Amino acid sequence: MSAENHLPKTPMRLPMRLTVGVTGHRDLVAAEVPEIEARVRQFLLTLDQRFPDLMLQLLTPLAEGGDQLVARVALGLDIELVAVLPFDQAEYEKDFETAAKLDRFRGLLQLANQVIELPLVHGEWDDGVFSAAERDRQYAQAGVFISNHCQILLALWDGKPPAAVGGTADVVRYHLTTVMQGFEDQQTSAQLLADNENDLAYHIACSRDRPEGQCVTGLQPLDCAWITSESGVASTEKMPASYASMLDSLQQFERDRRRYLGDQHRPGTMLDEGLPGRSPSESVRFVEYLFDVADHLAMHYQAQVNRNLLGIYGLATLMGLVFILYSEYSEPHWLIWLFLGLFGAGVALHITANRRQWHRKYLDYRALAEALRVQFYWHLSGVVESRSVAFAYENFLQKQDVELGWIRHVMRAASLRRSRGREPDPAWVPWVIQRWVGDASAGDGQLAYYSRKAAHNSKNFRRTQLLGSICLWSGIAIAVVLGLLQQQLTQSQQQSLMVLIGILPLLAGIRDTISHKRAEKELIKQYRFMARIFANARELLDQDQDLAFQRRVLKALGEAALEEGAEWILMHRARPLEHGGLG
Repeated sequence: MSAENHLPKTPMRLPMRLTVGVTGHRDLVAAEVPEIEARVRQFLLTLDQRFPDLMLQLLTPLAEGGDQLVARVALGLDIELVAVLPFDQAEYEKDFETAAKLDRFRGLLQLANQVIELPLVHGEWDDGVFSAAERDRQYAQAGVFISNHCQILLALWDGKPPAAVGGTADVVRYHLTTVMQGFEDQQTSAQLLADNENDLAYHIACSRDRPEGQCVTGLQPLDCAWITSESGVASTEKMPASYASMLDSLQQFERDRRRYLGDQHRPGTMLDEGLPGRSPSESVRFVEYLFDVADHLAMHYQAQVNRNLLGIYGLATLMGLVFILYSEYSEPHWLIWLFLGLFGAGVALHITANRRQWHRKYLDYRALAEALRVQFYWHLSGVVESRSVAFAYENFLQKQDVELGWIRHVMRAASLRRSRGREPDPAWVPWVIQRWVGDASAGDGQLAYYSRKAAHNSKNFRRTQLLGSICLWSGIAIAVVLGLLQQQLTQSQQQSLMVLIGILPLLAGIRDTISHKRAEKELIKQYRFMARIFANARELLDQDQDLAFQRRVLKALGEAALEEGAEWILMHRARPLEHGGLG
């Protein structure tokens, strides 16, 4: 039995998806079904209206009851359907007891845009027969997969605690806590204690058609509420603000993609250029496409930030010059108006940059691009196991601002499309080593990149220090000249020299401030550290040609790169470009 990931029918260049995972009881009460359908429909319509630039997508195992109910409503709204089957289709169909139920399942499956058949939790069984416990673990795995790859979990649930592994209540608990007792996941102890930004759930209360099937005490059928691990139940129709902001960033990424790239397929560098062997899967190409988009947008907003930085501090320099001239000459009075005009232009530039979020977008898109680079090379080299159902990037940005969770949501979209039944070509591993790790002497790969960036920043920092020294000693020299030749100099000459004394530290100070805003000193250490990491990785990779060992090294390298990306964005977010430079 093998995992299979049927490619979507829709092209990859459609908008970013807002993925809604579904978990629901099988035994709904028939009398409640029409009202449940109405609430599901309203929930989906509200999401569509709130995030119009994100295409809705439903992630569901299509089990009887709640899963199929939501699927029918979604299809009626032309929402994409992704079916996640806990077994291969033939095995899964054994759980549908009658021909009518099986026909309903097959009818919905045919309408799905993508079908993902999950692998066996413990590999093959010789007799091919699943025990009840083994079937529960497969359902639990499907719940883990859906939770890990959606942005919102829609739960049709009676509100009662878990009674069985992999049931609706168990999936809700996993979504909120990343814990599913009785199912072995890949969470480490540190991850269990970290903040969980992927814990947003929408609960529609429902009864169950069984004895003692009423909702938990205090909950009425058809009650609706948002639930998160931090705030608990919030009985309101409004999504919690921090999660709405995170999804707004995801929507803004799609808007920027459409604004600056449209449906252009290759907006930037092709990561797979020269890839040997067979062609990569569409899922790998999708990661590459997302990288191209993020990289292109990062470069666009980097240029905007640099222009803004030069503009702000250029205006600050002119303001300082005008102020010095006025303080020395007191005439003409129009210098005051020029000073105020320059200040107003600087404030206008700052407001524009702040409203359009150039700095934030540059940082976010650069961090996303670098994360997608790791994701791309990990997929090609087989670091992410083809049978794994886990979201392999849980550590990335988990300790940073919750709003950065949108970056991991983009990575979830790429992970969702990953081909889980297709082993990577072994010939891709040496290619990944050469293209990703590279060789400093040959000038390629990340090793050469970090070496160049360390050298470039060191050069700029030395220039900053040199300019400061020149300005300091030039100012002292001018002061000495004024002291020695004061009687021989005319008043105009003395004023000119005093203006020059004022300008020199102004220039040095502004250059030093720009260096600080760009974190040049800190980045030198960071680039040198990453150059050493890649150099060490290259040395290990060259020493041992064992494929499994090389994948271990590439995995460790990717984790280091992801951690460096998190540190980078945290460092620069702490130093935004502000109008204080106009002071």
